[in-house]
Amino acid sequence: FDKVLKRFGLTFSPVDASDIEAVEKSMRPQTRMVWLESPTNPLLRVVDIDAVSEVAHSHGAMVCVDNTFATPYLQQPLHLGADVVVHSSTKYIGGHSDVVGGAMMTNDDELEKQLRFHQNAVGAVPSPFDCWLLLRGVKTLALRVERQSENALAIAIGGMVSFEVADEPTALRTLARLKIFALAESLGAVESLAEHPARMTHASIPAEERKRAGVGDGLIRLSIGVEDVADLLADLESAFR
Repeated sequence: FDKVLKRFGLTFSPVDASDIEAVEKSMRPQTRMVWLESPTNPLLRVVDIDAVSEVAHSHGAMVCVDNTFATPYLQQPLHLGADVVVHSSTKYIGGHSDVVGGAMMTNDDELEKQLRFHQNAVGAVPSPFDCWLLLRGVKTLALRVERQSENALAIAIGGMVSFEVADEPTALRTLARLKIFALAESLGAVESLAEHPARMTHASIPAEERKRAGVGDGLIRLSIGVEDVADLLADLESAFR
């Protein structure tokens, strides 16, 4: 938002979307959209999309939900009041770490026409092969999410898991000891991944701002894959020793 969209004259006000009262207080006459993700990355906080949508709509603003972590299989924000839903289809939808893409959907026909025009106008059109890879991923989305959720339940609830260790050296040492979990920023694929948000996915955020958001130097994020769960548990237990 700050590095790209501000150049177009847009302004943004960060707010904890899980705090409905804070969302209400943050609304301004010029507010046009509330953008949120649920669960959040990397802390996995859950937002009441229905309540946020009610607040936003009462002020004449749209709601856009990044549903990448929840996947369409587990959560459908359009049914909860959202106007637009976006996905990094690189993640769970593709599911095999072999395609880069994004998806946007809405149940507003007029808005869909506008979005489709802008997509074509700016050239944000994936290749036929990328589309084929994503369609292949959609076919197994339910199977993969079910297995990933079952595996994650044996470790901690949810296909994404975040936890904090003592400090950054401990986090880096833990990650270095993992054998099955690959060190990578992506998520939602068939293989299990681990990453250090402070140095990887959230490294571009100033340290003080990052820590205020709860993303500390000891935080580790896991994306659970479809491997044998006993192997995953053994890998984690070995890394924690």
